Parts: sequence; C-alpha cells; structure tokens
Amino acid sequence: MMVMRILESGRASFRWGAIAFLATVVVGLSAVPGYAGAPTEAMKTTIDEVLRIVRDQDLKQKTKADERRHQLEKIVSARFDYEEMSRRALGAPWNQLTDQQKQEFVDLFRTLLTNSYADKIETYSGEGVQYLNERTEKEYAEVRTKVLSGKTEIPLDYRLIHKAEDWRVYDVVVDNISLVNNYRGQFTKILRASSYSDLVDQLRKKSEKLKAP
Repeated sequence: MMVMRILESGRASFRWGAIAFLATVVVGLSAVPGYAGAPTEAMKTTIDEVLRIVRDQDLKQKTKADERRHQLEKIVSARFDYEEMSRRALGAPWNQLTDQQKQEFVDLFRTLLTNSYADKIETYSGEGVQYLNERTEKEYAEVRTKVLSGKTEIPLDYRLIHKAEDWRVYDVVVDNISLVNNYRGQFTKILRASSYSDLVDQLRKKSEKLKAP
C-alpha cells in the first residue's frame, strides 16, 4: 500500500516525465543553424523519420495502427539508449542487479516510456522548434533547442552519449527539468518505502495500465 501511495502522490511527476519524453520525439523542425554538428544532425535524422511516419496518410488507417506504432518505436529505439537511461534513472541500486535483472528493468522502463507517449505521438499535428546551440565534451553532447507552441516557448535540451560510432540520447531536459532525474526521484522513494521487487511490480502494473484501452 505504501508503494501505491507513493506512485499516486507522484503521478504529476510521472506524467511530466512522460510529457518530456514525448517532446523529444515529436517536435518539428522549423529552424536549423547554418552549422550543425554530428549530435544535432543525429537528432534531425530521427525527428525527420518520426514526422514522415506521423504524416503518412496510408499509415493513419485504422488497419495500419499496429504497423505505424511499430515503425515509430523502431525509429525512437534506434536513437534512445534505454539501457543508459535506465541505469541513470535507477541510480546506485543498478550496480547490485544481475545481468538478467538489468535487462528486465530496461525492458520495463522502455515499455513505460513507450506506453506513456504512444497515443499522443500518433495524434501529433506539428509544432516548431529552434535549434539554439550544440555543446560537446569528449563522448558527451548537449543539443539545446526551444520548442514553439503558440505564444509559449519551452526550452528543450537533448543529452547524448557517443556509442558504437553514433550519438544516442540518454536524457532530456524540458524547461530545466530532467526526465532521468524525475524518474530517479520516484524510484528512490519507492525503494526507500519498500523493495526493488516491489518497484519492478509497480513498473509492470503502471505500463499495463497505460497500455490498456
């Protein structure tokens, strides 16, 4: 019961994390600077592919719903490093897990994020974003952007790590709020109130609830 109360009290934080993650993959490109480095180009490639699928009239048919979602998830998975995101979101307890437990946690966290944004991304209509600048330091990079929605401007930063000759997203910061830190705060509360097995159970239930029609 304690775990459930923590999840319920943290509903707004979980929702904000889902919104942050959604924003990383659905914003349109309205302005790109004259010079864009590899991290920015990596994000542009992924976002262009997402928008192509979202705007595909054939894939908007009800009979193509599963195919459309599968294509979207495939593109996003190719850019987002779910293992790195999971490790940072769980924090120190990650090092105590077996390889099997780590894979289970990654799968559950990926499912949670996917089910959180899936329906929203498929009804996306398109908004603008301005690329502000790009900062790199060894194998890490940050691409700073600003999302334009009506009269509102929302700072949106992508944090990437260079792995296997490619740039992969490991965190997103929306209006100075980190997706990874947001979830880590929730996970830490659950672990303090209960146990790791309870956390896994709650992640599974949360994902199934989001997936249910």
